[in-house]
Amino acid sequence: MTEIQALDVRIPAEIIHNWGWFLVFGIGLALLGILAIVRSVAATVVSMLFFGWLLVIAAGIEIVQAIMVGKWAGLFQHWLGAVLFQLITPFVVSLPDWGWHALNGVITLLLGILILAQWPVSGLWVIGLFVGIELIFYGGAWIVLALSLRSLA
Repeated sequence: MTEIQALDVRIPAEIIHNWGWFLVFGIGLALLGILAIVRSVAATVVSMLFFGWLLVIAAGIEIVQAIMVGKWAGLFQHWLGAVLFQLITPFVVSLPDWGWHALNGVITLLLGILILAQWPVSGLWVIGLFVGIELIFYGGAWIVLALSLRSLA
């Protein structure tokens, strides 16, 4: 019978001491999420502009890397790893209240599947709504982390 061992994570005192900044960050993300949901069309436009430029920059980096390396191997595994990283990490690294982080990963995966399925097709607001939902859950995960750190202080 095999035993699964969790990583022993030692939290530096500086992080525990500055738990309030994590709380502020989480609250800020949650507020941005609420704003993105309320103004979902504007959030869609802003996020598409941001992601568009991000993709242009990333494509340039990938082209340079492809020229330097000469061939690509394992591209699909890199994509899969990037998508599932948020979902798997809470189980590998035993964080306090890991369930919230795992829920964040599940929500992110479900939102990604909905976007890939193009549902609803006609909604300009759907991407802004998804960004808002993601920000709220991501902010909530940071808030839970901050409150867990406060209990260690």
